[in-house]
Amino acid sequence: MRTSYIHSIFRNPITFVGVSMLITFFLVFYVVPAMANDKADRQLVLLGTVMAEDGEPVPYANIHVVGTVKGAHTDVDGTFRIYDLEDGNYTLKVSAVGYKPIYREVAVIGGEIKELILAFDEMGVEMPQITVISDRDRIFSKVPGSVSYLDNKEIQTIQPISGNEVLRRSPGVHVVDEEGLGMRVNIGIRGLDPDRSRSVLIMEDGVPVALAPYGEPEMYYSPAIDRMAGIEILKGSGQILYGPQTIGGVVNYITPNPPLEQEGAVRIQGGQGGFFSGLVSYGNTYGNTGVQVNLLKKRADNVGPTRFDITDFNTKLLFNMSEKSELGVKVGVYDEASNATYIGINQVMYDRGGEDYTRLAPDDQLDVRRYSLSFSHKYRFNDKVKLRTIAYGYTTTRNWNRQDFSINEGNTPPSNWTGMVWGDTEIPGGAIFMREGTGNRNRQFEVAGIEPRLEADHNLFNLKNNLIVGTRFLYERAFEQRVNGTRAGVKSGDLVEDEIRTGHAFSAYVQNKINLTEKLVFSTGLRLENFNYERDIFRRSFPGVGIRDTTLVAGNNILEVIPGMGFNYWPITSVSVFGGVHKGYAPPRTKDAITSTGDVLDLEAERSWNFELGFRSELASWLYLEMTGFRMDFSNQIIPVAESAGGIGFGVVNGGATLHQGVESALVADISQLFRMKRTKLVYDINTTYVNSVFSEDRFKGDVNINGNRTPYAPEWFINSALTLETNGGLTLRLSGNYVGNQFADEVNAVAPSVDGRIGQIPSYMVLDGMVAYDIKKWNSRFNLTVKNLTNERYIATRRPQGIRVGLPRFITAGYEFRF
Repeated sequence: MRTSYIHSIFRNPITFVGVSMLITFFLVFYVVPAMANDKADRQLVLLGTVMAEDGEPVPYANIHVVGTVKGAHTDVDGTFRIYDLEDGNYTLKVSAVGYKPIYREVAVIGGEIKELILAFDEMGVEMPQITVISDRDRIFSKVPGSVSYLDNKEIQTIQPISGNEVLRRSPGVHVVDEEGLGMRVNIGIRGLDPDRSRSVLIMEDGVPVALAPYGEPEMYYSPAIDRMAGIEILKGSGQILYGPQTIGGVVNYITPNPPLEQEGAVRIQGGQGGFFSGLVSYGNTYGNTGVQVNLLKKRADNVGPTRFDITDFNTKLLFNMSEKSELGVKVGVYDEASNATYIGINQVMYDRGGEDYTRLAPDDQLDVRRYSLSFSHKYRFNDKVKLRTIAYGYTTTRNWNRQDFSINEGNTPPSNWTGMVWGDTEIPGGAIFMREGTGNRNRQFEVAGIEPRLEADHNLFNLKNNLIVGTRFLYERAFEQRVNGTRAGVKSGDLVEDEIRTGHAFSAYVQNKINLTEKLVFSTGLRLENFNYERDIFRRSFPGVGIRDTTLVAGNNILEVIPGMGFNYWPITSVSVFGGVHKGYAPPRTKDAITSTGDVLDLEAERSWNFELGFRSELASWLYLEMTGFRMDFSNQIIPVAESAGGIGFGVVNGGATLHQGVESALVADISQLFRMKRTKLVYDINTTYVNSVFSEDRFKGDVNINGNRTPYAPEWFINSALTLETNGGLTLRLSGNYVGNQFADEVNAVAPSVDGRIGQIPSYMVLDGMVAYDIKKWNSRFNLTVKNLTNERYIATRRPQGIRVGLPRFITAGYEFRF
């Protein structure tokens, strides 16, 4: 394995965490007192207060000195301070969620302290979409649970080629690469199986994006990170407002909203293997109508094993209908053609090297086309009561052409062998024989839903309360066919499977937050889920009979009540303590709960009780720290045996009880404030997760009792860290690292790899990335150079779906952005 000495040191999680703890100890117990003692020596140049139009202070507003790395956040009383600015003329930009930005010109002369009072004129008109984090202040002081918000600046600093790189910046989130470019995102939160992100609710602007949110929640389409303005990740009890999945968490991609004034950009990124990403965006407001348009073109010929071509078009329209009402409209079109495949290399090929990115089935192709339309509306009855409504519909076509292959212990070629063989015929089971046959797995999905949500402030028991009441109606239908061809790559042949799956879901929820004191908020909520589904089978293969037309119809109904509660407590203004408990729930997939012969299985929903307790703090303006302990106790976790999970291609099983518990933490330190840097900002951050995910009751696989074994694809440790340098001159440098501990690919926790590569331990690995960018403001331009996997680490990213996928090798890109 190609690693440097320093790199090999940090492959040990104890070393990585130890260094993190030393840094934290130094910062908290040495630097904080030193900074406090040194505060009198710092040169205060600007102080002030930020207020709303009614004179109330605005806490956690962001103040940025345009053209510099200097800035601040307002305290809970709306005050702020900025230190160590050289003499000169500056522009302050003041922004806060829900307000139009303020720009103010100030002059710093001879160390004279300027006192400012900045007042927002009026609330800005925003898209009336639903977000999962309503209050994005510095310490998320009103969110009763673990939460992350990754903004546009962070996304631009990462310069990701895959959304996976951004998601890993959140503690507790483990993302498994499949093709190296994040087109099929696999997210596991707190030790849950990441396969196709089945245990995570993923949305874009509050609208679900899975193929069928209830009946088939797989992520074969993933929103392109290139066009995102931010990502919200919610893991606590607050997720019971959403659904149907409330187990791992909620991930909400946020797209840019129409700006108040003209804004536009052209961004291009190119790299090895014909990689190209080009994004054109434009936004403006014309009278009472705002518009935001994005067009993304992304392609590659040979990035690792992957070839793809993506076109992604999105438009947002915002209509300011009256003083009380706004209407948002969003249209999206996504088209993808890629050589995605299930087959990976076997252990023989991996061990001998040189074949990591071999295209075993070069004719395999996945075509994904998605059309989406959504409407969001907000109506304010008065200052305390408002109604949000979101209505949406989308269709997804997912046609996958995959060549057949054969593996057997005797390495005997099949009768319809193409003559192409991979691996080693001298090792039993070490050969992969490609066959003259293709399975076309063609699926089309329709989804439509509407969700009205009433939000009201009230004074029950003479205390401040916030009430949210809502309902959700959702319809989904899946059309599935399998067409078997007699040659590789053909799209025609014999229709061997034909069916329709239909679901109707109704959900109702209520949550109330009550301010018991000025420092304690308690929230409690309840959601009702009802899902009625049906499977109609028109053609299938019957044992001993063969393929026949048929009429098999079966259905079922699931009803579930999901409670949750949480709290926030502020012992001091800079510390928020939070905790909560909620019931985790996810319905079984329709095609798993009803067999291909029309039998309704006794397949239970996934149920768990989820607990968490933690704190978020800003110990000083330059030091942010959070830590959360969690426990997820499953009475029944569903273990997929679908092909994407490395199984036999159909169904799931009741996996029994599992227990997931651990600690996740994050630290962000502005080191430049320690050394009083005037023209440079240096920030160090690290997020660390330890999770112990095990089967917690007796269950046998063959003659092995797996009680106490780790669940598949659940590393005990995963760590993400970065050191970022910014200068007033426009230079940005970042070095980041991502560590993933060892994992098991099966319930038995087999260490020795199987010959086919699908079973066995996945060793730990660490990937280092580097980025340099230069912003030339007078040209409205930004140049960047990124190197992914700096040390060219060779590692197994996954053994799924059907063989080893090797992580992306060293990959270099360069880019340019022009803003207008």
